[in-house]
Amino acid sequence: MSNRQNSTSQAPEPGTAPSTFAFEESLPRVPLPTPEASCERFLSWCAPLLTPDELAETEAEAAAFLRPGGPGRVLHAALEEYEATEGVRSWLDAFWPYRYLGRRDRIALNANFFFLFQDGGEGQVPRAAGLIAGALHHKGLLDREQLPPVMQRGVPQSMAQNTFLYSTTRIPGVRQDTVRAPCRARGSQGAHGPCGEDLPGPSDARHIVVFFRGRMFRLDVLGADGVPYGLRDLEAGLHAVMKAGAEPAAPGTSVGHLTTLARAEWAAAREDLLRVDPRNAESLDIVETALFCVCLEDFAPAGVQEACDELLYGDRGNRWFDKAVSFVVFADGRAGINVEHCELDGTTILGFTDFLLGTPAEEHSLRSGARSRGLPALEPVVFALDARLRERVRAAAESFAAYGDATATTTVTFPDFGSTTAKSLGMSPDAFVQCAYQLAHQRAKGLLGATYESIATRQYRNGRTEAMRVVTPEMRMFVAAMEDPATPPAGRLAAFRAAAEAHVARAKAAQAGQVPEQHLWELELLQRRRGPELGVAEQPALYRTPGWLKMRDDYLSTSSAPSRHIRFFGFGSTSSRCIGVAYVLLPERFNLYLSTPMPVADRMHAFADRLREAVAELRHLLESGGGGTRG
Repeated sequence: MSNRQNSTSQAPEPGTAPSTFAFEESLPRVPLPTPEASCERFLSWCAPLLTPDELAETEAEAAAFLRPGGPGRVLHAALEEYEATEGVRSWLDAFWPYRYLGRRDRIALNANFFFLFQDGGEGQVPRAAGLIAGALHHKGLLDREQLPPVMQRGVPQSMAQNTFLYSTTRIPGVRQDTVRAPCRARGSQGAHGPCGEDLPGPSDARHIVVFFRGRMFRLDVLGADGVPYGLRDLEAGLHAVMKAGAEPAAPGTSVGHLTTLARAEWAAAREDLLRVDPRNAESLDIVETALFCVCLEDFAPAGVQEACDELLYGDRGNRWFDKAVSFVVFADGRAGINVEHCELDGTTILGFTDFLLGTPAEEHSLRSGARSRGLPALEPVVFALDARLRERVRAAAESFAAYGDATATTTVTFPDFGSTTAKSLGMSPDAFVQCAYQLAHQRAKGLLGATYESIATRQYRNGRTEAMRVVTPEMRMFVAAMEDPATPPAGRLAAFRAAAEAHVARAKAAQAGQVPEQHLWELELLQRRRGPELGVAEQPALYRTPGWLKMRDDYLSTSSAPSRHIRFFGFGSTSSRCIGVAYVLLPERFNLYLSTPMPVADRMHAFADRLREAVAELRHLLESGGGGTRG
């Protein structure tokens, strides 16, 4: 998932600011909780979701997990030893590859996320060329380490993820995927893939891959001297691609469809590509080393929701979902980005987006040192396919189209409510909307279910995100008070404020790394990887308890992307009954994109309706000070 980010700002302009990675080595390590602390927090987190009998069962297994010589003690000791190993920068260094690269289902729709940019007012080609120019300006600053470090309330944030923006591609594997990225030696990062322990980048690639009508083209965007092509040159190159690709790709020839497959299936198909014709290795190399992808669509979505859907799971052979960054530009100039999640979180893409869209394209081009040099070199990227591979491509296209059709989505917009409104009423904006989600869910589905919120932890070395669980005892009491006709407005307001305060406290604990889920999860993964060696041959029973299973069975999966340059952001749901809640909460507006499997569509739409009511009701409750009922 992408992650919630409090207000951030870029440091001063290059030349007056520290270098991009100036603070990396001085960032504190991610705190490693004790097993006692994690189990205590876990029990308090899962308790509001359990019956007394379920809680008692979970408590008993937590005690067994922590007994002297018990599995929790053994696994935690091994984790402590790992963290102390030279070159390891975080006890989560092994966790992240398994979490993201170990998943075996499709990443298209299930893992990749998107942003729909604010409209720019340009046509398709100028908009695409402007995004390319902005990205090349960004890359030049990053390569020279002149991109200002992000500061959050005066605290430097890790910039390491930026090194995965360019020429980075996820490579499918049978058991676990890897990451292909350019390499440079900057000391150990505990990375995985071809760079070993080196921090990726800078890339010496000079090309991007442009998709149009299911066909792929290599397009140079940097000269041999590393200087970007001028803006008009880029536009000419894109026009040339569209002319060369005017004839849509023949069915079964758009290899990008294969990136929508489950990972082991795609790994097998990729091996077949390499086996069928040695020239396919060169074509794969062009795609995988490209700085990024630009997907030009030959249609304009009918509305905002359709644009969001196309950014999440639009295909037509016009995507390479394994690519770290893919810009999508529609025929009317509307644009967005699709991001492969394994090395990039929402906060990094937020900063990237703000950089791209916060400066006019002409200015980006000028600042990058771009110069006119004529039409960029371009060539089609062609794969040699036998009948079996063509059939596999066709089948992948049909399967993913059906998968998209089996996904229900909707957008919800609050044009007159935003973070400024919540703050003016003395309420944390995020606490307000999370309380509204729980109230709406109760009214739409008749229950409170496990709710995930992603919390950014980039203030730590190699920090990414922490998992926060939203349903606290105070949240349950708040929802009960709102649903009890006998509770007076003053009582409802008191319960609302108590739930909000508990939410803020838990979010702060998550930002400080004082939370249980990822710690206990990594201990479980450690048992899978090294259990027999450590004398823990079987999965500890703690991970089969009602507490562990219910706490992590998401009914709502939520994440925020606050940027004035973004209209909507979104991702797929995380389970068969989960509603993905991606929200853009800004001072003056509040937009959401909801997604869920089709069997949950009616309840998702009911949730959206109840959410509209809940936001208005809670706003009135704060405005009235609990002094009266709504008329």
